[in-house]
Amino acid sequence: MTDTPKHPDRQPQEGDTVAGETPHFRPGDRFWPYAQLAEEPSNEELALLDADLQDALMENPPRRPFSYTVVFAPFDAPEYEQAVELALTRSDYLKTGTGTRLRHRARFRPDQVVSMHRLWELVGPKTVSDVLVDDRPVPYARELWLPLLWYLLPR
Repeated sequence: MTDTPKHPDRQPQEGDTVAGETPHFRPGDRFWPYAQLAEEPSNEELALLDADLQDALMENPPRRPFSYTVVFAPFDAPEYEQAVELALTRSDYLKTGTGTRLRHRARFRPDQVVSMHRLWELVGPKTVSDVLVDDRPVPYARELWLPLLWYLLPR
């Protein structure tokens, strides 16, 4: 601290220190406004990561079973609420974005083909839906991969 003030128009305030004077308190090592974050991410945070990002960040990424993901945006139809309820039953359900960029993602394994077919019947005819194979967009996923998957439906 210097004896000459940096701002000559400013009046000294309570708590200001003068050169050579010992302050009345010492700030702690931790400052209040900073969040107390864990050193390692939780399992829930890791589950929300993109599959490619998990592979890049983790030394031994978990093996994921082959899956199909139905992605759909809100649409104006009575089936929308039913589709969201059906998607919420999936353990791998993720809601991303807000407003016009809101998307619902429900991941299905091949042994869950019945519930996926029910969801696809609700959202498939809409132009706001898409299918990902192993969390990646694949050419002809709607036209080729899904009809092949429907062969697994019980008769």
